[in-house]
Amino acid sequence: MVKPANKRRKTKSELGLVSKSADWPLSARPGFLVRRLHQIHISLFMEACAEFRITPLQYSVLSILAASGPTDQTKLAAAVALDRTTTTGIVKRLHARRLMRRMTSEKDRRAQLCSLTAAGKSLLMHKELSARKAHQDTLAPLNRYERTALLQLLGRLVSIHNERTQQSDAIFLGKP
Repeated sequence: MVKPANKRRKTKSELGLVSKSADWPLSARPGFLVRRLHQIHISLFMEACAEFRITPLQYSVLSILAASGPTDQTKLAAAVALDRTTTTGIVKRLHARRLMRRMTSEKDRRAQLCSLTAAGKSLLMHKELSARKAHQDTLAPLNRYERTALLQLLGRLVSIHNERTQQSDAIFLGKP
């Protein structure tokens, strides 16, 4: 079938598929707000914890190791929701500061087990109040009920999207 020459196709904008930025300002977009809140939290965290010279991701890795004991780097990466390359860099920096040790797993010679050193445990213990302060400062403008609601909603969104993105990752990576 031949289209008439004088009939033009409608653009996505004309079909209502593209909104104008004025209809959806950046300040109303969830991705922007989550990223901006993350930036603010990182700033508050670095301010509260400056004396320890530990990033929030390094703190997360140390916290996981404290809670779980010796853990291989693959499980550590999954627990902190990081890719393996980023996790390897964090592990190397923490190891260089003697806050954690790495050893080859006896069960799987390819796996590196990570665990906290006494210095790592000590730093984590001394840093805990500062880290909690940063988290509290992030939520301080909200009342108790708003804080609870925000954390529940964020947890729900993360849980739902974790399942969805893990399924997408498996499909993308060719896993069953």
